[in-house]
Amino acid sequence: MILLQVNGLSKYYGAELIFSNIKLEIQNRDRIGLVGRNGAGKSTLLKIIAGQLSYDDGEIIKPKDVTIGYLAQDTGLESQLSIWDEMLTVFSPVIALEKKLHSLEEIMSKPETFENEDFYKKVLREYDELQLRFKEMGGYQYEADIRSVLHGLQFSNFDYNTQISTLSGGQKTRLALGKLLLSQPDLLILDEPTNHLDIETLTWLEQYLQGYKGAVFIVSHDRYFMDKVINQVYEMTRNSIKKYYGNYSDYLVRKAEDFEREMKLYEKQQEEIEKLKDFIQRNIARASTTKRAQSRRKQLEKMHVMDRPIGDEKSASFSFEIDRQSGNEVLNIHDLAIGYNGNPISKNISMRITRGESIALVGPNGVGKSTLLKTLIKKLPVLAGSIQFGTNVTVGYYDQEQANLVSNKRVLNELWDDYPLKTEKEIRTILGNFLFSGDDVLKTVSSLSGGEKARLALAKLMMQKANFLILDEPTNHLDLDSKIVLENALIDYPGTLLFVSHDRYFINRIATKVIELSKDGAEEFLGDYDYFVQKKQERFELRELEAAHKSTETQNLPEKSGYQIDKEAKKAERQRLRRIEEIEKAMEKLETEISELNTLLCDPNIFQDHEKVTEINKKLELANQELEKYLEEWADLEE
Repeated sequence: MILLQVNGLSKYYGAELIFSNIKLEIQNRDRIGLVGRNGAGKSTLLKIIAGQLSYDDGEIIKPKDVTIGYLAQDTGLESQLSIWDEMLTVFSPVIALEKKLHSLEEIMSKPETFENEDFYKKVLREYDELQLRFKEMGGYQYEADIRSVLHGLQFSNFDYNTQISTLSGGQKTRLALGKLLLSQPDLLILDEPTNHLDIETLTWLEQYLQGYKGAVFIVSHDRYFMDKVINQVYEMTRNSIKKYYGNYSDYLVRKAEDFEREMKLYEKQQEEIEKLKDFIQRNIARASTTKRAQSRRKQLEKMHVMDRPIGDEKSASFSFEIDRQSGNEVLNIHDLAIGYNGNPISKNISMRITRGESIALVGPNGVGKSTLLKTLIKKLPVLAGSIQFGTNVTVGYYDQEQANLVSNKRVLNELWDDYPLKTEKEIRTILGNFLFSGDDVLKTVSSLSGGEKARLALAKLMMQKANFLILDEPTNHLDLDSKIVLENALIDYPGTLLFVSHDRYFINRIATKVIELSKDGAEEFLGDYDYFVQKKQERFELRELEAAHKSTETQNLPEKSGYQIDKEAKKAERQRLRRIEEIEKAMEKLETEISELNTLLCDPNIFQDHEKVTEINKKLELANQELEKYLEEWADLEE
């Protein structure tokens, strides 16, 4: 089923063309990724499709009954309600239907209802219809759905009565995403949904979207996320849009193949054109061959000349250098406690960083990763413990929020004022390497987009030539091409790196070591992100098996062979699947029981006996509670 068609769409801001002749089609269950450079108009196109912006030419065709849900970049949920009450608003029609059912139950329980047979039949018929609709709308499981989504978005430890207005910006963004997911629109449009999500939450969101019943249309710069979720890619430029089948990695391969094939066709045609021109030039003046030369000229005039294939657009170009080398010991942290206003959020942190290491700092949101970096650069005070930098260590810091880039200076002066001995030409050349060309350098810093501020912050960082870079989410706001350039620059960097990132592909390329931060300390893993995930999974499986062994008083797991561990892991998986099957059968039985009890309440003989009505209502309440518990356990086992 086609959910939406876009034909020949064009958009201007004033006289500036944003994009033109955009064509795309979205069908049910499609998983589409929209890619393109920053400034290509991706977010603008999403807003137009979501009905939040107008367009100048073209058309959007959408059936009336198709629902669209849209999440803009960094959208925070603003509400005066509690977390739970705000999530309940998604199910207002279901809750209203539930109240209506209860109201009809009360009417049917009154003796006078039976005195009017026609009225009784009418109420009973309405009750049956509403009950069926209630079940189809997920009336028996909406509370379990809310808990499942809140759990996946890392709100399981929250008091659901917490007022949303008291939460942080990142938490509000996650709640906005959760509310949208619960609404289950036919077409889910997500603009950078991975912002403010830690790795655990990203993994949950990937699994959720893979099983989503509707279509998903995504803009994201997270390559792992795109590879896991999408099965189609639309590449967008200012003047065209091109469709590729497959995930993001498939798109990169096919794009390179298309470019190579188009270049060969172009070069072959150019050779043919040169041969025709040469033949015409040598034979046009000779009487014996002039007719053939004229024929070649007509052939040349009728030929559709191919444009030279356009390769990748200009990318940023930079490298990080150092003024002088540091000593071997770069940083030593011992029993450190970090936090705000004297309240620690993480303690007992110890780590040692030596020259040349590239360390990724990971951990769930709120554990203090950014707080640790700010404590290292003395933006926040040390609450306990010690921080000791090594000999000749010079620190360069990149702030994920570019909080220091809010001035009303021009881009040119933002950099030049820090390095007044350099010429304007030198400063312009440096800014040009970061894609600030022409009048771009005359823009005020405060008016720049997130991507432009990120590039300017990187330019300032490059100029420092520090030998120890501390980076807080350096890939935020960068398009995919700029990320690759940054990765290559950091791989070649001769100094030491400590960085926070939720970009798993970036961590894999850069990190030589992963340090996981928790509320009670820091743990070191000697390898990249894939190694870190593998070790965490192995530990999880070992803990599960140890727990199973303790209950049966068998020998300790570390003494078991790899074959035995694998055998027992498979056994645990079979037990999980068997339990899921048992729960599903139990839920089916409970739903039948609930339906039968509701039918009993409609029996005139039952209504006349208030004790039986009370007894049945108690059974209904217990059955619904038991069903909800099963739904929660089922959701946990399915994750």
